[in-house]
Amino acid sequence: MNLRHFFAAVSTAALFAIPAGAQTFQLSHNAAPGNPKDVASQKFAELVKEKSGGKMTVDVGGSAQFGDDAETITNMRLGTMAFSANSQGTTSGVVPEIALLGLPFLFQSLDQAEAVMDGPVGDEIAKAAEAQGLVVLAWWNNGIRETSNSKHPITKPDDLKGMKIRTPPDPMTIDIFTALGASPTPMAFSELYIALQQGVVDGQENPLINIYSSKLHEVQPYISMTNHKYESTPFLASKVVFDALSPEDQKIIREAADEAGKVNRDMVKEQSGELRGKLEAAGIKVNDVDPAPFVEATQPVYDKWRQQYPKLVDELVAAAKAAKSQ
Repeated sequence: MNLRHFFAAVSTAALFAIPAGAQTFQLSHNAAPGNPKDVASQKFAELVKEKSGGKMTVDVGGSAQFGDDAETITNMRLGTMAFSANSQGTTSGVVPEIALLGLPFLFQSLDQAEAVMDGPVGDEIAKAAEAQGLVVLAWWNNGIRETSNSKHPITKPDDLKGMKIRTPPDPMTIDIFTALGASPTPMAFSELYIALQQGVVDGQENPLINIYSSKLHEVQPYISMTNHKYESTPFLASKVVFDALSPEDQKIIREAADEAGKVNRDMVKEQSGELRGKLEAAGIKVNDVDPAPFVEATQPVYDKWRQQYPKLVDELVAAAKAAKSQ
């Protein structure tokens, strides 16, 4: 066999190795390489391909390659983007109930938050998302959020007075930092590093994982362990895309999302425990915070959201208490 015939035979074999009706989907997220959100997204893609025998493949676009979180949500509702490891704050722009997972000081641990999200309250919030064209395939973790800034350690709410703090475009986080006396400044995560570097904002709030993987500590010498709110990573599918899949393919997608979610959750827990030491070793001044005055200052946030969602807020608070006692 000459070379031309050999390559023709290889090409033909490769063609027949691709299953008929194969589909490629896009998955968007905003995290840096190595972030648990990125690692789990890559795992999801791997599992979908494996479980479907190559019939379905997923192209992962991290670091907002396929657009920021807000653009992704819009595209998913239109059916032009299939999947997203999105952010709680951005998703709450179209599904306000998701913002309730970030009620101030609601959760004290990741295990407690997971128990609530994996229960009836999480299912109820997922139904609200589906009504807006988004299918919650799984609740992944982003972590408990801390506050960094360029001026001084934060030990009490007064230390935040007048400080420009970048927040996601999330009404809950905006309400929390307004109650604490700061000047919340909503901004896309993809713009944050430069905004901190140039002094457009004084500080920001994120889990240590995001601070470290996106190198925000390079331009933020102070990190205060405020633990002011929990942040999920809703792993979403476009309802338009998902409903067009066969029941068998939907099952594959859900199983892959759950299995990848375990990778995400384990990484978040492991890294959350070790990153403080790494940040301190890098010269960052990290301080603990007495939560009591912060809890007291943010009580009006509960009052405001309870007016709009009285039943769901009470269910969340009750579920969080039950999960804490277990």
